[in-house]
Amino acid sequence: MQSEPIIEEVIPEPREGVRDPEPDAEKAALLAWLDEQRRHALGILDGLDDEALRQPVLPSGWSCLGMVRHLAALERFWFRAIVAGEPMVGDGLSEDDNEWRVASDVPAAAVFAAYRDAAAFSDAVITATPLDAPPAWWPEDLFGEWQLRSVREIILHTMTETASHAGHLDTVRELIDGRLWLVLDG
Repeated sequence: MQSEPIIEEVIPEPREGVRDPEPDAEKAALLAWLDEQRRHALGILDGLDDEALRQPVLPSGWSCLGMVRHLAALERFWFRAIVAGEPMVGDGLSEDDNEWRVASDVPAAAVFAAYRDAAAFSDAVITATPLDAPPAWWPEDLFGEWQLRSVREIILHTMTETASHAGHLDTVRELIDGRLWLVLDG
């Protein structure tokens, strides 16, 4: 079920002195591939009931619903905090934070809606920001010397991370009920 975005906030204006050489084609391609990974992550979960979505399958204890919650946090962190410059989104991040667990009183539909809303906000930020723009905020205390240097690199990083997590969801779905996302017979 597709929900309407509930975020009604202003998207940042492009920063002065930074422009895209050919924004439309490259940005459209990056957004399309990022969206494809998001659709994969959600699509592999289609048809699972609430119990299966909450079932921890691997020894680490995360569930499919916990992974969707993590994916929403990933979108908020990279695009709302890092690209748009709202560091309070990243406040309190630590190795101990456990966004992977979803309380039983939180409806699954709310977790999926939060991910879709975060993705919609991310897309709006990407659309409004040049690909060559540097991050508006960077948590040096979290990453040390390592840094992504442009919105383009942040999109590619997020796309890779989302694809990796979609693969995790593929594996867990197969363990739950045997369903496979894509099988190519040779």
